[in-house]
Amino acid sequence: MRGYVAGDDTRRIDWAATARSGVLQTRVMLEDIALVFAAICDRSRSMSLGRRRALAEAADDAIAAWFGAGSGEDRAIAILAHGPVPERARAGREGAALAREALRGEPEGAFDPNALLDIAGATLPRGAALLVVTDASAAERCDDVRLAEIARRFDGTFCLARDPWLEDFPLHGFAKLVDVESGERLLRWFGRRERDAYRRASIEREEGLLRRLRRCGWRTGILDESDGVGALAEAFGIPRGAFD
Repeated sequence: MRGYVAGDDTRRIDWAATARSGVLQTRVMLEDIALVFAAICDRSRSMSLGRRRALAEAADDAIAAWFGAGSGEDRAIAILAHGPVPERARAGREGAALAREALRGEPEGAFDPNALLDIAGATLPRGAALLVVTDASAAERCDDVRLAEIARRFDGTFCLARDPWLEDFPLHGFAKLVDVESGERLLRWFGRRERDAYRRASIEREEGLLRRLRRCGWRTGILDESDGVGALAEAFGIPRGAFD
């Protein structure tokens, strides 16, 4: 028995227990049910960045491991801008392959995390396991109210892509920069002070986002370009390399 939560089956409300406690109580039935594994993956241009390997490739590894965790009865859904794929989630390897390929096949373009969270909220059943993979730029645009609501309804895991140049910013002297999202071109000077400032700002940005996501109820992992699967392991408190 537990307190009623919006969305619970009203037929399971125990009115006798409700009368005794003064608060709606619902019977919890222990039953073996299939899970729905769902994923949102950023395919914007910033995910094509990387020192030796694109962040998008590491994201693909994380997605493959995510859907690969399902059993033969579990179902898989990819949340895309035009809706879920497959529309009617299929169980087993077929559904996982369809969802994974749908995410990999998404064309590069603008990524609206809030719109995709709304689609997930409207299409997934309560209790679904939802994975979000994106970088800091998109994570900063996520609405806290949406994040918290999604985390209450689903089992939320957020893999945040790490800035590929956080540890070693490679530019020296005057350098031309191009914003991969907007195409804006800038000329900037980079000395030791500027590189140190960049590193500090990147670390503070990452740590701030992780705190914010956890505060909203998400488990979190850092997606490194060299180890996409390790982000999932980290999120679940498992040593990196455990999924290899």
